[in-house]
Amino acid sequence: MTFLPIHRHEIILQPESARVIIRAFIPSSARRLSTIIGRALALTEDEVEAELASVHAEFDSRHLDIESALLQHFTKVQSEIFTQRPLSRSRQMLIGALFSGEYSLESAALFNPSMVPHPDQSGVPEGGLRFILSLRATGEGHISSIEFREGLISPAGHITLTPVSRFVSLPCVEPNPGYRKKRFLIKLHEMGFANECTTSVMDTLGSEFTRSELTASTTRVRRESVPLSHESRGTLECIQWLADSNYEVRFPSKLAISERIIFPFSDNESNGIEDARFVRFTDDDGSIIYYATYTAYNGKAILPQFIETQDFLHFRILTLNGSAVQNKGMAIFPRRIQGRYAMLSRQDDENLFVMFSDNAHYWSDPHLILRPAEAWESVKIGNCGSPIETDEGWLVITHGVGPMRKYCIGAALLDLEDPTRVIKRLRQPLLSPEGNEREGYVPNVVYSCGSLIHGGQLILPYAMSDKATAFASVPLTDLLAAMEPA
Repeated sequence: MTFLPIHRHEIILQPESARVIIRAFIPSSARRLSTIIGRALALTEDEVEAELASVHAEFDSRHLDIESALLQHFTKVQSEIFTQRPLSRSRQMLIGALFSGEYSLESAALFNPSMVPHPDQSGVPEGGLRFILSLRATGEGHISSIEFREGLISPAGHITLTPVSRFVSLPCVEPNPGYRKKRFLIKLHEMGFANECTTSVMDTLGSEFTRSELTASTTRVRRESVPLSHESRGTLECIQWLADSNYEVRFPSKLAISERIIFPFSDNESNGIEDARFVRFTDDDGSIIYYATYTAYNGKAILPQFIETQDFLHFRILTLNGSAVQNKGMAIFPRRIQGRYAMLSRQDDENLFVMFSDNAHYWSDPHLILRPAEAWESVKIGNCGSPIETDEGWLVITHGVGPMRKYCIGAALLDLEDPTRVIKRLRQPLLSPEGNEREGYVPNVVYSCGSLIHGGQLILPYAMSDKATAFASVPLTDLLAAMEPA
């Protein structure tokens, strides 16, 4: 039970299985792939038109632009087509449909929310706030992606969400993204690829280079190094992997915020993009950018990743560097502290750390700041999003795991100028799973990836047992008063 005047709002976001995207489904067997293509090539043009009309009749109403997706999936198998005859657009789309399928993004869960002020506050009543909510959507195979919602906090503190359409769209992936040489080299060296092959590839590139320039350089080195040694082959594969892991995506501006989905793209996140922690970051010059950390999962290993966006239309996805880039739950502070970036982390899957850096993409030297102290957090603790600045200190919403792996939400207060110093912390949970909050994919869990303060209230979106999402609020003064000196 909680001891603070927690107000649970009536809004609950449940997963909706009807929100689907079109994914490529291409068999790994070359024989099967050729057989399917052969059947499509054997159809007459009239049969192609009839089959494609059936696809349109059944699926057009479920997607904003089905034809683009089908043609894109056709290009994925185009090299396997064993005919020199030109194919009609209809036959191309039908072949694309044979290698496509719908994927329900949130059929299993819609949870682990993060909340930030919307970049556009035009038309908002005085004392209100428009916000963007990011969510972890999980579907078949437990593959997670990032969804968004838009909402409004009224001057009286009421929360409303903009109605959601059934459509969801994937972004366009930038075909020729740019990279910074220094950052790229740091990551290669961290991964153990400081060798002659790396030098040969990178020396001819400028301080900033494009994917096409990198491809030209690796192709040249591959050609000049025949036969390739085992070390060179591994290095070139790693360079390819690193380039794939740093990419850019863009959504059309006509799409509503809830129609945008960031789905796993690179190999290191093939099994999911988990627990994005968004924060509105204000730099020393007053410029605004939105950062997020998330956990990439490939089915075997996790890798902390980084997102940058200014408008929630164009996103840059980047790898993080440094010896402290490990484990889950990294969360960047919303501004620099004494000229340096700051980040919360959990290096050991048990305690909470803070670290500082001159570069938002490079992290090392973590400082331990919080250990489990109470029974309800005695297994481990972590953060529930980026720290929030208050007059009294940095408010850190935490999570604690206790007996029976029950997750509760707590809070701590860090010094504004020296976040390694803990001023106060809650001795009892701020929020504990109660009633139907206890039932879900993972029972007895409340969890958040980011909250905000507005109108003197802490607005806390939270997940209920890895299934659905709800909102709670509590007066900030009451929360701070309930904390005890550390």
